[in-house]
Amino acid sequence: MTSIAITMLVISLLTVWGGLGLAAWNLFRRPDRSAEEDTAPE
Repeated sequence: MTSIAITMLVISLLTVWGGLGLAAWNLFRRPDRSAEEDTAPE
């Protein structure tokens, strides 16, 4: 693999895993409370 291909691979991996990590961190910091408000119809 060329150095350009490796660089693009690293950038792509950081983008995907970084986005996943930031999304998880955001959910842990501010949990989604909207699911708790839903009630089952009777």
